[in-house]
Amino acid sequence: MIDETVEEIQGMQSHSSSLIAIKATQALSELLDREYASVEEFERDLERNAGALRRANPSHASLHNAVRAVERSVLDVSNSVEEAKDFTREMIDRVVEDIETGKRRAAINAAETFEDGETFLTHDFSSTALAAVEAAALDGNYLTAYVMEARPRYIGRGTARMLAAIDRVEPHLMVDSALGHFLSECDRVIIGMDCIVDDTLYNRIGTLPLAATAQELGVPVVVVGSGAKVIEEGFAFENQHRSTSEVMLEPVEGIEIENPAYDATPVEYIDQLITETGIHEF
Repeated sequence: MIDETVEEIQGMQSHSSSLIAIKATQALSELLDREYASVEEFERDLERNAGALRRANPSHASLHNAVRAVERSVLDVSNSVEEAKDFTREMIDRVVEDIETGKRRAAINAAETFEDGETFLTHDFSSTALAAVEAAALDGNYLTAYVMEARPRYIGRGTARMLAAIDRVEPHLMVDSALGHFLSECDRVIIGMDCIVDDTLYNRIGTLPLAATAQELGVPVVVVGSGAKVIEEGFAFENQHRSTSEVMLEPVEGIEIENPAYDATPVEYIDQLITETGIHEF
């Protein structure tokens, strides 16, 4: 199961980073069904598999933190294999609950900031941002959404479909290069995040030009997500470069195809960060 989860995480295209973190954390429960001769053997297997899960996608800080939290809480604290397994089971449940609670509370806090008749622009796919929009609509707000396609994988199309299924939300799907044309019609930008590290927001490629253009036009940029994605130390972001076939199916001689998954946006381009602890101004 863990090897399969590693492969699945490496190939994931549209799942949010929080959902990936949950999947990785829950994969560690496979160790609870294995037989071990000693606590030391269990801990070595835990370290090995936790490391494999972290390496599956080194760009996801939430995955790194979730798996690391289980690992650190379990190592060197048990006197028996069964006790180690009990600690591991407890920590897996606790970490997953913390992630889900953080996402839920962040979405609730963000939902309260929407106003009836508001027009916003969003990029990529953020389950937390979508939950905030849905909650705001359920509260009776009529909203208009402009959605970037998020090329080359077109993740934004899925976001637009989900928004279309929400009553009181009117989504408009546009090509990424049209952001400058439509931003002036928007009250603000609402996006999720992969992580914030060292005063830099790392998010789906296209976030930097969106935030920079919004700042130039005076449109506020709001980032929504769990506070677990704000990293102060112990994590070095590594960008993911995806298959060139996502950009061009057949290689062309003399052309080097680039396909980075994320870009880096300075936090000074962000006006607000909304997490489970509230609204944070930049």
